[in-house]
Amino acid sequence: MLQKGDSLAQVTKRFQTDWQTLGAQNSLTAGRSGKTGNWSSRQGAQIGQKSFSTVLAQATKKSPAPQQSQTASKPDAGTEYTVQAGDTLWGLSVKKFHVNLKDLVNDNAIENPDLIQVGQKLTIRKTAPQPAGEVTASWYGRDFQGKPMANGSPYNMYANTIAHKDLPLGTRVELNNPRTGQTITAVVTDRGPYIAGRDVDLSYGLAQKLSLLQDGVDKLVMRVL
Repeated sequence: MLQKGDSLAQVTKRFQTDWQTLGAQNSLTAGRSGKTGNWSSRQGAQIGQKSFSTVLAQATKKSPAPQQSQTASKPDAGTEYTVQAGDTLWGLSVKKFHVNLKDLVNDNAIENPDLIQVGQKLTIRKTAPQPAGEVTASWYGRDFQGKPMANGSPYNMYANTIAHKDLPLGTRVELNNPRTGQTITAVVTDRGPYIAGRDVDLSYGLAQKLSLLQDGVDKLVMRVL
C-alpha cells in the first residue's frame, strides 16, 4: 500500500522497474495535480507487480509455440546442473547455457519459475549440430541503437550480433555471403525479424562486413556453431 510521502521514483526503484511498466499493471496508483500538472503517487493505493511465473504463463497462453526453423537445433540428451546461490532461470538460460527459457522450464517441469532452490538439480538440454542452411537476411541499425535487446543488453549497431526468431539467445553462428565469400561469426542477442520471408536480422556493422547494406535483403548461408 502506498504511504504518505512515497514518490514514484521510490516505488519504481523498490520494484526494480520503470513507471510505464508498473503503471500498466496497476490502475489508480498515480494522480496529476490540477495546479502544477505534476504526477504523484496516490496515498493508500494498492500496488504490486506480476510475478515472473505469471508473466511466463500468460505469454505461453497467448503466444503459440514458434515453429522450429530449418536452422534451429534439435534437442539431445541433457546434462545435469546443480543450482547455485544467485542463479536465476533467466541467467542460466540466456547467459550460461544458451537454451530457450521455455525449454528449460518445460524440461524440468518447473511450476513456479520464481522459486528455484540452491542444490536443485536441473536438466540442461544439449543440441545436436545442424548442417549449414540458406537464410534470408536483413539488417537493423541506428533507430534501435542503445535500446534493450531480448537478452537485456543495449543494442550496439556495430557489434557482431543478430536477431533470430527461435535460436536460443547466446547461440553462436557463422554467416557466409556466397556472392563475396565473406564469412563472419556472430551471436544471437535479439528476437526478430518480424517481416514475413526473412529469417535473421543483422546488426548494421555485421551487414556492412557481409556487403549487405546496399541491397538491404540478401541470401546468406548460416551454420550454428
